[in-house]
Formats: sequence, C-alpha cells, structure tokens
Amino acid sequence: MCSYCGCRSIGIIGRFSTEHDELINVTGLLRRAVAAGRTDEVAGLVDDVEHLLHPHTDAEEVGLFAVLRRDEDFTEHVDALCGEHVDLDGLLARIRAGETELVDRFDTELRSHIQREENGLFPASLTTLGGAEWEEVDELTAAASPVSPLSSP
Repeated sequence: MCSYCGCRSIGIIGRFSTEHDELINVTGLLRRAVAAGRTDEVAGLVDDVEHLLHPHTDAEEVGLFAVLRRDEDFTEHVDALCGEHVDLDGLLARIRAGETELVDRFDTELRSHIQREENGLFPASLTTLGGAEWEEVDELTAAASPVSPLSSP
C-alpha cells in the first residue's frame, strides 16, 4: 500500500486505505481456508469479505469517485474502477456458489484494483481537489455508509 505521498493523512483516503488493508487480510484468510480444504469456513469468510467490500466500494463511488468523475481527466479511470468493483462482486458471488478455485483470481484482481487506487487515484486526488471538494467528498461519503464494521475509527 502507498505511504509515500501523505494522502493517508486525508481522513477519507486514510479510511479507504485502512479498509483496503482489512480487505487484503480477510481475503488472505479466505485463500488459506480454501487452500486447506476448510470448506465449512468459506461461506463465513465470503460474508466477511462482502461486509467489508460493499460498504467500501459504495462509499468510494458516491463520494470520492463521484466528485473526481466530474473532471474529464478522471472520468474514464473512475469508470474503469467502478467496473472493477462490479467484477469483484461477480467473482465473490461465484466463490460463494462453490467456485472456490477463483479465490486466487479474486485476490489478484483485488490487489491490482487497490494498487490502482492507492498509487494512482488517491495521490492524484490530492493535487486535483480543493477544500470545498474534499468537504463534499466527506459529506457524500458520510451519507452513503458508516465506517466499515471491522475498521477501527
């Protein structure tokens, strides 16, 4: 995860980055359960991933992404990231349905997605958004979802 530009000091970016860390950790538990053949744990771990993923992606899309999308320099990139959110949801649904061989692909795609946000979009947002826009991001995000149930404020 990114730590070089200071974007984690922006409250909402710090929150999203912490949630990314949590998603990677829970996905690791899911991968290990699948690898060890502990199928009785898979559904619960998929639940854990979903309980982190859905509020997180919803908050990104209605807050930061919505504000950045207004800038034509970001529209295509934000749209691609939103498409990746849909793809991740689809993979997770297939894993839940029994296609556990997809867990490594889910992990790879999740990590790639997070890298694109952490090392691309988040740092770029620092130089693009002004104070009023950050206030709007905070307001839109707060209205969308509370802090992730597994994160510590």
